Order: sequence, then structure tokens, then C-alpha cells
Amino acid sequence: MSDYPRNTRQDRPGVDAARLWAGGVATAVVAALIAIVGLLIARGIFAVEVLAPKGDGIWGNANTTTYAVVAAIAALLATGLMHLLSVATPAPGQFFGWIMVLVTAIAVVLPLTLTVNISAKVATALINLVLGLAIAVIVSSMAASARTRYRGTSPDQAPTRRWDQPGPPSSYYDS
Repeated sequence: MSDYPRNTRQDRPGVDAARLWAGGVATAVVAALIAIVGLLIARGIFAVEVLAPKGDGIWGNANTTTYAVVAAIAALLATGLMHLLSVATPAPGQFFGWIMVLVTAIAVVLPLTLTVNISAKVATALINLVLGLAIAVIVSSMAASARTRYRGTSPDQAPTRRWDQPGPPSSYYDS
């Protein structure tokens, strides 16, 4: 017989998916707007042709709408990653943080390798840095607010138990 009473219930962490994804959609809107504002500042105030020149480079013919849509998709992908990590890993915040730092680093370094003028390289890298940081911070904080505690079964009825957790005696070796 178990040391735990039958009516004791064990809490387990979970995620409110509707709340998480609603926040993810809101984050996508924010990311798209950050991209537009960043391009407007670079082009309008500093007269830097960010993503505007035709010619060399992967992003040479990209436009503002495409950049904003890609930023929104990145936010939705980050939300999906956080959802996956929240249900599948022991420390989702740590894994998410590291992944976002590394993806943001790639997004910052990539424009610096293009064959455009240095001002366009730096402006694109800075916009990508702000986007990466904003997405990481917003998704992390809204995921924290979407965490819940689910009421589970008593420990001796759980499908898995810690090695030191008492449970019913095994009848496998009883003969």
C-alpha cells in the first residue's frame, strides 16, 4: 500500500495553449510593426537603402511588406517553439533563451555578409537585432503567463514515478 492517501492529488505543470497562441498572434503583429518602423527610420531619417537596392545579395529585391511578413512568421515560429519546449522539456525557458540568442545572432551576422554598402548592412543588422530581442522577450513573458498547473492523479496512480517515490508493490517477481 502506498504512503499517499488516495484523495491526494499531484499538481503538474502545463500550458494554456489558447492563451499562448493568442499572445503569439499579438507578438506577430508587434514584430511586423517593428520591421516597418525600423525600415521607415533607416530609409526616411537616415536615407539608408535597407533591402531596397536591386542587384547583389539575397535580400537585394525584398520590400517592406515581405520583411514585415517574415518578421511576423518568425514570431509565430518562436511561439510554436516555446509551446513545444513547454510540453516536452524540463527547462523550456532556458532552451528557448539559448535558441533565440543563437537565431538572433545569425539574423544579425547574415546581413553583414551581403555585398551592399556598409550602412545598409549595419541598418539591417540593427533592425534584426531589435526584432530578435523583442520576439524573445515578448514570447518568454507571455509563455510565463500561459503556464498553468494541472491537477493530476495521485502519485501511486501516475504512469511514471520518481525512483524514490513509494508505490504499490510489484507482483512481477511474486510467485
